[in-house]
Amino acid sequence: MQLAALQLTTLLTTIEIAATIAFAMSGLIEATRRKMDIVGVFSVTFVSAFAGGTVRDILIERRPFFWVENTEYIWLVIALVLAAPLLLRSREHRVTDKVMEVADALGLGLFTISGVSLALVAGMPPIVAVLLGSITAVFGGVTRDVLCNEIPKVYRDHQPYTLCTLIGGVLFLVLNHLAVSPHLSSLIGICSISGLRLLAVTYQWQIPSWPRNP
Repeated sequence: MQLAALQLTTLLTTIEIAATIAFAMSGLIEATRRKMDIVGVFSVTFVSAFAGGTVRDILIERRPFFWVENTEYIWLVIALVLAAPLLLRSREHRVTDKVMEVADALGLGLFTISGVSLALVAGMPPIVAVLLGSITAVFGGVTRDVLCNEIPKVYRDHQPYTLCTLIGGVLFLVLNHLAVSPHLSSLIGICSISGLRLLAVTYQWQIPSWPRNP
């Protein structure tokens, strides 16, 4: 039991680190595209990386917050920002857009599964766990876009975003219920969410608009 608990903790920590890096990258790219100063770049990068997980920790009453408990996350994001001039040398906006979409999609998948998993560990009902996973994944991108003076992408492009997290979260729960190993179910959940989002962007899938009164 102790070995299983240790493996689960290691898995969740790994997913959390990867999610933090992915969303930090998305915030970093967007802030540099907006030609912000160093304070703006740090602010947007930090909020993108930590906002979703912080909201998750507040809702499941997890203390201390994940980035307070693991201060190496903060140093990791600082190192990422300082390395930005080398990482983002290209001035081709198309390339930057593609990198941005990939980083955002990866963060979406990773933070969703992290949120669902930690909610289940906290004893939350399955439907609440799925919703918490979705909130964890979406909130970082929403705050990033707000700080960059944009209507959040999740609300304006009509492409599946939150829907991807809900589908992947439910799939992860089903696999978990079928006693699939945590590593495999997490991998499938992450790949399904990130893959669906990238397919939606590539093929311009659209969610129908809310019907209006004539």
